[in-house]
Amino acid sequence: MRLVLTLALVLAACSGQAPREVRDHPSIVSLNPCGDAILAAIAAPGQLLAISHYSHDPAASSMPADKAAHYPASGGTAEEVLALAPDMVVADPFIQPATRRALEQAGIAVQTLGMVSTLEESLAQIAALGEATGNPARAERLSREIEASWQSHRWEREPVTALLWQQGGIVAGEGSLAHALLEHSGFASHAAARGLGQGAYVPLENVLADPPRVVITAGDERMFDHPAMQLASGIEHYDLDPALLYCGGPTIPRALDRLGEIRRQVP
Repeated sequence: MRLVLTLALVLAACSGQAPREVRDHPSIVSLNPCGDAILAAIAAPGQLLAISHYSHDPAASSMPADKAAHYPASGGTAEEVLALAPDMVVADPFIQPATRRALEQAGIAVQTLGMVSTLEESLAQIAALGEATGNPARAERLSREIEASWQSHRWEREPVTALLWQQGGIVAGEGSLAHALLEHSGFASHAAARGLGQGAYVPLENVLADPPRVVITAGDERMFDHPAMQLASGIEHYDLDPALLYCGGPTIPRALDRLGEIRRQVP
């Protein structure tokens, strides 16, 4: 909280306005879909005033729909946020400069969350939000739950090669959270073994020429429905909800549950 208070004082000094009082549990508006899920899990009752509009869209949300429905959604404009009068806004690093400037000039602290690529980064992000929002104990409890899930899903037997094929023909490569989830769940990343990074495009002919044991499609990846793919032998196909790959935090146990379920079905 000292960091948040200091930030509020500095911003107010720069804007020429008197800083608002920052309470032990500042009221929050989240404009970050990954922040939505974390804050919904750690915020005190009534502290989270609104979440991003992404979390009210089943195709874009990493939160269960019934949980997201408990909170109003914000479109992310400065006008909407200012009308809610929060003490703090949690946004992504790409927040519009004009929006950020308007919020800071109103004495609202702005905290940004980036993407995470490891379990450790996700836990660090949860801890940081816990401190900033006055909820370190709740954040620690959430982190313990995620760590317990991670440990319980550790796959000790021989991994099988898997290609995680996302919409548009892109793959989860080394250095991504999706890659870490795959390897932890008993899969050897077909893409990473070929030097492909996160978001690399893999043509259909490359998959047919060098097929993995398993193809996991996340989203509407039409290439898997190509007749040539249907004729390929020895490739097992499974589906994964793409919403499980958007964020870390509370999404990690759900992603591990599904990947573990898939791995148990592969002989």
